[in-house]
Amino acid sequence: MRFLLDDEQREFARSLDSMLTAADTPAAVRAWAAGDTALGRALWARLAEAGVLALAVPERHDGLGPLPLELVVAFTELGRHAVPGPLVETVAAAALLDRVDDPTAAARLPQIASGKAVVSLCVPAVGGPYALDADAADAVFVVEGDTLRLAETAGPVQPSADPARRLARPLGGIVLARGPEVAAAAAHAAEVAALATAAQSLGVGRALLDRTVEYVKQRTQFGVAIGSFQAVKHRLADTLLALEFARPLLHSAALALAEGAAHASAEIAAAKVTAGEAAYAAARTALQLHGAVGYTEELDLALWIRKARPLRDAWGTPAACRARVLAA
Repeated sequence: MRFLLDDEQREFARSLDSMLTAADTPAAVRAWAAGDTALGRALWARLAEAGVLALAVPERHDGLGPLPLELVVAFTELGRHAVPGPLVETVAAAALLDRVDDPTAAARLPQIASGKAVVSLCVPAVGGPYALDADAADAVFVVEGDTLRLAETAGPVQPSADPARRLARPLGGIVLARGPEVAAAAAHAAEVAALATAAQSLGVGRALLDRTVEYVKQRTQFGVAIGSFQAVKHRLADTLLALEFARPLLHSAALALAEGAAHASAEIAAAKVTAGEAAYAAARTALQLHGAVGYTEELDLALWIRKARPLRDAWGTPAACRARVLAA
């Protein structure tokens, strides 16, 4: 089977790439890490205008979706440009709220689609006790067992390997719904989150590879570009193969989710672990081939390097994903 994007999907990716290239996302990432969300919010609004957030919201709630494959296309570009903010959590929350019978939850969906609501989601059983960017979100939803609540406040920001991933424990709040439907909706939302995170990882890995290829063409040793060394070529080729192997797995998982296939969960887990490990390997390759300059915070490369490992572990660690694949 071949998992190729059609012309419209490729054009969507190109338009996002063009928009984000012009947006100076490194400045937005650094500002977000420092607690200044103004640039990130402005970028969020532009993404909403492009229809990115509406991809996870059903048409009956003013959205365009759910469209998992288009979501993968979009989040690959978001990862490629290191866009900050709880984008994964927002689209996952949309998937959750759509399946819960609660008017408060339903009222958030048009706001998510339009970009007016920045939402975070915490499902401790899957993603741990912390919510991403809870301090910057307009609403934080928490699912514990079969109970959905809207958190009241967020605790202190926790340190992360990626300074732009600001983690906080959601506290207090009001219960919105209880019952088996909540648990089932949370499981579906976690799969959407894992798929979107895998797409982000793929984009991060591609950005790291592209920047490293450009660098080894310029850096010289013994009077020649280091990119001409066979060992360097092999390292970059291995990185490219790992990333390209992850791409069809992502597309297949998105199609399985769209069709409601019984094996969708296992396919998403396979895509998540493959993309996450490939991006992490790309980060290690980038760091090694850039040499000492790769360790400097001033170099934009660091913004991508520091995302690779947290994304690899978010919404399903490699061990957890492999266990799901083996169980299936």
